[in-house]
Amino acid sequence: MTQTDQTPPPSSKPRPRRRHRASRSRSARDLLRPTQFQESLLLAPPPSIQNTAIAGLQAAITVLIALTTIHFSPWAHMVGFPALGALAALFGRFASMRRRRSIVSISAALFVAAVFVPSLISYAGASLSVMIAVLAVAAGLATMAVSHWRLGGPGATLFVFAVGAVLGGPAETWLTVVERTLATAWGAGLAIVVCIATDRLRAQPVSTAAAPAPHSPPLRSQLIAACRITAGAGAAAYIAHAVGWHYPAWATIGATAVMQGSHLHITMNRALQRMAGTVLGACIAWAVLAQSPSFWWVLVAIVLFQFITEIIISYNYALGQATITPMALLMTHLAAPVADSNMPVERVLDTIVGAAIGIVFAVAFSTADDRVYLNRRRNKLEARR
Repeated sequence: MTQTDQTPPPSSKPRPRRRHRASRSRSARDLLRPTQFQESLLLAPPPSIQNTAIAGLQAAITVLIALTTIHFSPWAHMVGFPALGALAALFGRFASMRRRRSIVSISAALFVAAVFVPSLISYAGASLSVMIAVLAVAAGLATMAVSHWRLGGPGATLFVFAVGAVLGGPAETWLTVVERTLATAWGAGLAIVVCIATDRLRAQPVSTAAAPAPHSPPLRSQLIAACRITAGAGAAAYIAHAVGWHYPAWATIGATAVMQGSHLHITMNRALQRMAGTVLGACIAWAVLAQSPSFWWVLVAIVLFQFITEIIISYNYALGQATITPMALLMTHLAAPVADSNMPVERVLDTIVGAAIGIVFAVAFSTADDRVYLNRRRNKLEARR
């Protein structure tokens, strides 16, 4: 018998070793390497600075008009909800004009639904524990909606933020449900009008008439992603609630934002960037709120942060979080003014819990392909070094 004949057949390859390289424990170690932390610090320019600036300007103008008009109306106590609808202007910034209108309109409808449905459930007498479950399910459904309609960034996180706003206070009367919904619809409608009026300022993409229309991922993939995010978002919120923190929705937002990553290394980057940016942003919010600013100063700060966020978040997610965090905290303050200076601290703690749980669930529910991709990518980076 020759040496070639003694070679084991291909079917006897050591598969257990391959499984080990793609194990969850190995992936967790890869994600905790110093190179992963260094990668999260990298800057990347956006596809179009002009479009990011215009999108930021559109959102800032919408928020300014929405909050100013509601402030002078008989429904000034609903001032936080028009700002939620105004966030529809952030979607579809790199799409064609026709596609952008569709994306903004769908996003506007989703924001209205994200306020109306949980407000209705709250009015029906749901307890806080039930509302947290509603929040977790909403995170999963929002993920499916964004994927199905190809809405793109900022993704499902903002819709979860809208649902979380409802948890800030129960809908005690039917009138409260109607007022919240109409206030959100007012901001959403303004977003559509502002985008239509100013979209010509954006740099339009090259015609892709010959290219096939984008398709949504298979329904099975959407359901798996939605279930994973629902579980992670729910776990984060219930832990925050059990500890006694007042804003469990922030933990849900943190978990949802992290788990939106298409690959494990992106998920880890988002977690690190979100935690670092939130700490800085919370310090900024604390400094602003410590001055006991009037409504108009808070409004100016929100508009300014909104515009700056859209410029810098494409460069690095942490930079965006440093301005998104004070904007969100100031919007929360407008909706329900508080003298408690612990709100920024709770935002940091909730975000850390949410991001950490998001990473744990992302690794725990990862597929073999996800882990193999991470391992191969890590090996390539080490080979280059």
